[in-house]
Amino acid sequence: MKEKEIRKPQNLAEERAEIRRTRSRQLIIVFADVISLIVAYLIGVVVRFDFEPSSVPPEFISGCLKLLPFVILFTLTLYYFLHLYHSIWSYASVAEVNSIVKAYLILAPILVFVNAYRGLKIPRSSLFVGYVLSAVFCVAIRFGYRYIRFLSRENTQHHQTVTGRILIVGAGQAARELLKDLQMRPNSGKVVEALVDDNPNKRGRYLDGVPIEGNRYDIPDLVEKYRINEIIFAIPSAGAEDRREILSICKETGCRLMTIPGIQQILNGDVQVSRLREVNEIDLLGRDEIKVNSEEIAGFLKGKTILVTGGGGSIGSEICRQVASHEPKKLIIFDIYENNAYDIEQELRRSRPDLDFDTIIGSVRNTSRIESVMAEYRPDIVFHAAAHKHVPLMEMSPNEAIKNNVMGTLNVARAARNYGVGRFVLISTDKAVNPTNIMGASKRLCEMIIQAESRKCRAEGDNTIFSAVRFGNVLGSNGSVIPLFKKQIAEGGPVTVTDPNIIRYFMTIPEAVSLVLQAGCYAKGGEIFILDMGKPVRIDDMARNLIRLSGYQPDVDIPIVYTGLRPGEKLYEELLMDEEGLTRTANDKIYVGRPIEMDDAQFANQLDRLMTAAENEADTETMKKLVAEVVPTYTPTD
Repeated sequence: MKEKEIRKPQNLAEERAEIRRTRSRQLIIVFADVISLIVAYLIGVVVRFDFEPSSVPPEFISGCLKLLPFVILFTLTLYYFLHLYHSIWSYASVAEVNSIVKAYLILAPILVFVNAYRGLKIPRSSLFVGYVLSAVFCVAIRFGYRYIRFLSRENTQHHQTVTGRILIVGAGQAARELLKDLQMRPNSGKVVEALVDDNPNKRGRYLDGVPIEGNRYDIPDLVEKYRINEIIFAIPSAGAEDRREILSICKETGCRLMTIPGIQQILNGDVQVSRLREVNEIDLLGRDEIKVNSEEIAGFLKGKTILVTGGGGSIGSEICRQVASHEPKKLIIFDIYENNAYDIEQELRRSRPDLDFDTIIGSVRNTSRIESVMAEYRPDIVFHAAAHKHVPLMEMSPNEAIKNNVMGTLNVARAARNYGVGRFVLISTDKAVNPTNIMGASKRLCEMIIQAESRKCRAEGDNTIFSAVRFGNVLGSNGSVIPLFKKQIAEGGPVTVTDPNIIRYFMTIPEAVSLVLQAGCYAKGGEIFILDMGKPVRIDDMARNLIRLSGYQPDVDIPIVYTGLRPGEKLYEELLMDEEGLTRTANDKIYVGRPIEMDDAQFANQLDRLMTAAENEADTETMKKLVAEVVPTYTPTD
């Protein structure tokens, strides 16, 4: 509190001082305008008589002096209302010229009228010359400041130590805005040496004095020619493939890679050096931005009570964030791990102070706890994200995978049906397809539970709509390879990859969750929604890209070591089983797999046997055998 009391007066004093400086600059410009108007119209009169002041008739001088107060009053008033005293003239551009043109278009008929009405008898040629000269002086006063600043910057840059030699990829509006912003930072030590653009008509031309010297394929040569150490990608409208290819060329140069956030910054006029961010692994995925119907999702979530199990995890917490942005009636965050639950709780308290939400600690394996939460809150929608997901760890502890994933899903699904939940959405995984590990098989069992519960609802007239959403790996999630690779790089390596040929589908957490919410809108009962994950990515390529993005050379500065496939791991993951067919939805990134017919009564008996074995801590081989009996597509690895 004492620190705030000390800082506040200081900030207030600085603010007042800045206001005084701004007003002083404005008064100087006003004074310059007044002088320029007097000089312009006096010159106009003298020009009429061949620059011989002694030849000017006294009535013309008198008329000019009588006209000047009106000229000054009207001109300064127009300047004020057209914001010519409010612009930041170090950034003066076409917009300011447009304001000056408007002012003089309005001023012309006023001058003619005043001259005639007041009977001043000033020659029209003198009036015209004064009018034109005053406009020229107006532009000169304002842009002269910018030119002086430009000369000052040129002089500063000539003498300063250059710390950053920049190549900008793209020579459009974004690049122009960046150049303008960089020019306003003469002490930054950064110099833009050249630009590249794939438009052949731009080659050999200049943008704000900087040459456009080639296209994407010339980047390596230009880096060497100008000793570039930083490349800025400034093509926000580039498609995913173009973006990936250009960035791949850039990262081979070893330069630091920066990019502007996106096309929205162009629309907002917010392209500044301070807004740049480093190129990351997401930029190299080569996939277009995923779009969802925000209005549809808002209608699905707004005013609803929503329960998120596993709400503190990487997927669950992002569900909470996105749900919170759509004005739910109440959000319930349910998680067994209090640290994660606490983190998302504190984040939402800061970012969404008006959100009504509760954070509850509990396990989905605890039937009584789940029942009590359902009874108290009566949620309209349940997103079930609670699960053990780490493949090798679940191979070592299959009983825990069954108890947490399968029994937990069954508990939450049955409670949801008993307490009239409108929609239940299970978060599933591509590892559920033809699983070779216990974790994947347990998630396939969860999908089967959802479809069985959906059929039971229809048979008994219950209204709960059950569905599952299946997708691949998400970048940055708990246990994913990206955080591991970054940690290994920070420690100097080695970076460990299981197999040089292993591939995975990737999506960002926000993208995956937005599609989960969209899929929840489409559910009618029993569907397994499958997200289009784009093209699969080689993990080895991703590791090498991350090493290069960190400023190192793979296998030179940071070694890559191949450790072999882990227990239960496949070289590639699938999103669809052979017996499932795909149906399109309104979103081209979401498909529906056809429900698989099965004997629900037999399935219930098998689940009971499986649960009993898990509770009795059956050995690993017994558990794998029992799971294989229930999931015919499960093929355990040795």
